[in-house]
Amino acid sequence: MSAPTETRPRPRVLAFVALMKLRIVELLLVTTVPTMIIADNGIPSLWLITATVLGGTLAAGGAHAFNMYIDRDIDKLMERTKGRPLVTGEVTPREALVFAFVIEIGAFVWLWLTVNLLSACLAVSATLFYVFVYSLWLKRSSTSNIVIGGAAGAVPVLVGWSAVTNELAWPPVVLFAIIFYWTPPHFWALAIRYRDDYQAAEVPMLPAVASLQTTATRIVVYTVLLWGLTLLFAPVADMGPIYVGSALVLGAVFLALAERVRRNPDPKTAMTLFGWSITYVTLLFGAMAVDEVVRHGF
Repeated sequence: MSAPTETRPRPRVLAFVALMKLRIVELLLVTTVPTMIIADNGIPSLWLITATVLGGTLAAGGAHAFNMYIDRDIDKLMERTKGRPLVTGEVTPREALVFAFVIEIGAFVWLWLTVNLLSACLAVSATLFYVFVYSLWLKRSSTSNIVIGGAAGAVPVLVGWSAVTNELAWPPVVLFAIIFYWTPPHFWALAIRYRDDYQAAEVPMLPAVASLQTTATRIVVYTVLLWGLTLLFAPVADMGPIYVGSALVLGAVFLALAERVRRNPDPKTAMTLFGWSITYVTLLFGAMAVDEVVRHGF
């Protein structure tokens, strides 16, 4: 007779990890480290990078866990989110809420002790904005939900800059604006694909309440503004030709794909734009880091 199968902790661990939406956190951190390199005019200490990335991961993960707790009622109505831990029952609402508080408090304490108080306050302020302004207020009440709510996702560049300098300046403000204006075309492209989901959950994401043509036109407008901001960053942060050339080419591709969505706003073209938007921000910030290292060294 075989021994009874033991309950292994790994599925539970993975369920809690899933609350943090680490795939989204990865994208936030892609913007943090290059910002630190620009602020340092080179590569900061490995310890400072590690401490900032870990604190940022915990802070963003806590924000996402709070969001899943708040959205558990509508997540079960949407195809894209019905596999989340609170919908499947792998994690109870109380467990999710406690987990969110613990890692958010942990993020603040960790950043305060290992980086600086300004970075800790900025990271937690992003969570407060994401939870109270986006999740509890705008997401279910306004078509501007992701436009205003996207500010929370732009805060990591401020955290990265302040981690190195312990202050803020114009370059991180422009970087904040870049991510702020990148977020709507990035997310609206995905929302076109999942338009039916948002309609079923009665979430007024722009493609769910406006025509696809209207959505696509706004995507183009925000893309133009985004492209302009990436070029503005060059003189503000004294960037070199590697960054300027990259910003020009990457922005041109982004706008071409956005215009393609405007001409044919269907899920396929929208998802092509969505995929490129992730590649775009990775390459853009990567070009910033490379430009800085090439011109100033390690």
